[in-house]
Formats: sequence, structure tokens, C-alpha cells
Amino acid sequence: MPYVKEVFNYLKRSSPSQTEFYQAAEEVLESLRPLIEKYPKYAKHKIIERIVEPERQIFFRVNWVDDNGEIQVNKGFRVEFNSALGPYKGGLRFHPSVNAGVIKFLGFEQIFKNALTGLQIGGGKGGSDFDPKGKSDNEIMRFCQAFMTELFRHIGANTDVPAGDIGVGAREIGYMFGMYKKLANRYEGVLTGKSLLWGGSLGRTQATGYGAVYFAKYMLEARNETLENKICVVSGSGNVAIYTIEKLYQIGAIPVTCSDSRGMIYDKEGIDLELLKELKEVKRQRLTEYVKHRPNAIYTPVEEYEEGTNAVYNIPCFAAFPSATQNELNLKDAKNLLANGCICVSEGANMPSTPDAVNLFIKEKIAYGPGKAANAGGVATSQLEMAQNASMVNWTFEEVEAKLEQIMKNIFETTSKTATEFGEPTNLVLGANIAGFRKVADAMIEQGLV
Repeated sequence: MPYVKEVFNYLKRSSPSQTEFYQAAEEVLESLRPLIEKYPKYAKHKIIERIVEPERQIFFRVNWVDDNGEIQVNKGFRVEFNSALGPYKGGLRFHPSVNAGVIKFLGFEQIFKNALTGLQIGGGKGGSDFDPKGKSDNEIMRFCQAFMTELFRHIGANTDVPAGDIGVGAREIGYMFGMYKKLANRYEGVLTGKSLLWGGSLGRTQATGYGAVYFAKYMLEARNETLENKICVVSGSGNVAIYTIEKLYQIGAIPVTCSDSRGMIYDKEGIDLELLKELKEVKRQRLTEYVKHRPNAIYTPVEEYEEGTNAVYNIPCFAAFPSATQNELNLKDAKNLLANGCICVSEGANMPSTPDAVNLFIKEKIAYGPGKAANAGGVATSQLEMAQNASMVNWTFEEVEAKLEQIMKNIFETTSKTATEFGEPTNLVLGANIAGFRKVADAMIEQGLV
């Protein structure tokens, strides 16, 4: 379709060297072809041209002092992509890989993910190339405070509400919230993922992982399948992976893997969840420590992975939950999964599968839940935290989890119904992209050219 191709080519010219952003944009734009052909109003109103350009991009310098008294300089980012449905909403990522292209890809995905939740939140993303690993608490505090001295000008409870992402947990949110409160002289729900002591929501920590499992549950129920007693593989060992594993156990599945940047664990008897939580959430240690406590588990360092593969996806399984980072699952990994009996992939991370891997999953018609649908539970529960802050009430864990499960069910039904409407009932990538885009696009048309 020349129109879509022209927009994508323009994007490459106007935003050079942003590979991850191109990948995310191309996936969405290609999915929109049948919608644009059926409803020419979107082309008439130039919605695609408008939606691929952020409403605002904020890049800034972050100066801070380390424990040795040395001045350090990092880059800070906040991309406020689209506010047609509500305040910008999306996490902050602190990781050396962060650059403008990564933040734009994450923010672009966030637009449609947030739309799918059915809640009043727009799309945004931010972060820094700062690496929290190996830093003291005081260094992290000083960085977070320096980061917020610029970011505070651009955010607010009804403007832009950041949350956590890779490298940003409750500790970092706390330091940033404290500085925001001091600078803005307001105590408001400007960040989500806060401590339960001062405005956080029960269930927020678990939400992304739980949501990915709920999405898999509904995909499989539609095929008269279940996760009960099934072997599952999970990548990552951060917040998303840990609570994916927890929810898998709660519904009777058997998660047997986890991983970090240096290697992976295969525990045939099932991952020891309490040990994993202690190592990663309390002691902040590497997975090499896991096998010291579980001698029957196997640790494989990255250097020993088969070339061009992620060892997590070499383990025979019924379902896979990529929960680490973007592009961690390639075509070779996808082939290994299918050859080893995997019939379900539910993405806890953002864009963890490469385009070739996604195309194979779609072609083979497995139960494949793309990240913008399957991992939307995190941002959905962030919005529930915003609602609690605005009304100055606290909901029980059971209330939050019930709302989360219903939201994930609604997302599955919406994506499935939309995929069926456009003639590909098993293609939830198509369903998620069209459903999310259509909701935002219609709002943009109704709000005029702004």
C-alpha cells in the first residue's frame, strides 16, 4: 500500500538511525493496511503521519556526583507521544542501552498498549543511559534527584505520569518522588509504582507478570487448552519474570527457567520462587548463586549458549513467557520453541520477539500474545494507582487483582474480536494493532487538528 510505505519512508528520513523505533512502527503500520483500505477517513485526516510523531520530545543533561567525588554526566529522555486518550503514561528506564530510538519505540508501543486497557491514559516513555548496577544507594539517590530537577517541569498528575521500567524500581521511584515533591511543592500521584506507605497500590508490583499469565490463560481457553500441569519457560529475573513465575505456580503450571544478562537457570523440578526473590529482590545477586542452593539446577552462562540463540528457548515447553528485553527471541529461537512443542507465547517484555520470529508464530497460528496486549497489565494497574490517589482511597489486593484480571480478559476479547473482523482470527498482532490504533485515531479526529 503506497500510502503506508510513504509514511514509513518519511519516518526513516526524519528520524535517522532509530532502529528499534522503525521496527515498532513498521509492525504497526503494516498491520493497519486493511483498516486504512476499509476506512479512508484515517488517511484523509493524516492520522498515521500524526501518530508516528511525538507531541513532545524532551532531551536533557543529568549531572551528578559519585561516591568518589567525581562528576558524572548522563542523558535524560522523556517522549510524550500521544495524549488523545488521557495524560501521557509510561515508564522510565535506566539502562546503558537507552537512547532516543529505544525511548521512541517504547513510547510508540505504549500508545496502543494503553489504548487497549480501555482506561483514560495516553502514551509516553522516558529514561536515561545511567546504569544502576554496581552503584551505591547514595549514588542512585543523587542521580535520581538530579534527573528529577529537570523532569519535574514536564510532568504532573493530569499531564504526564511516569512509572518504573528496567532499572527503575520502588527505590528509584521513591528518590524521584521525594525530589518532585520538594521542587513542585505538591503531594500528588505524579509517579506510579510508589511505596504502599505513601500512595502506592497493592498489586502493582505483580501486575505485569500476572497480566501476561492471565492473557495466556484466555488465549488458551479459546482453544480449549489450559496451563495447568504444563511446563513453561520464562526469561528474565526481574520484576516481570518473578511475578510471571509466581502466577504460573498459582494456576498450577510448572515454570522451569529464568535468566539474567550473564546466563540462565534450568531447574527441572520448577524454579524455587522464594530463593529467586531473595537473590534478586533482597540481595540483588547474580543467578550464579542460585545453583549453590539448588544443586540439581543447571546454570548455563551466556558464553555457552548455542550461537545465535537464547538458551531459555531451547528447553522443551508448552508455553513461553519472554520477560527480559527487546529482541531477545529471534527466528532460530522461535523455531526451537515450536520444534520442542511450544504452542503458546505470551510476551511480558516490550517487543521481545524479532519480526521474523513474530511472523513465524503468526504463520503457525500458535497462541501468540504480543507485548502491547499481553503485558498491558502493568500500565493498567498503574492507572488503578492513579485512580486511588485521585480519590484518596486504598483498594485491597483482591480488588486490584480482580480488576486486573478483568482488564486482561477485555484486552484479549477486544484483540480477538478485531482480528476476526479483519479475517485473521488467530492473528492477535493484527487485532491488537488495529484495535489500539482505531481507538486513538477516532479520538484524535474528534478532538480536531491539535
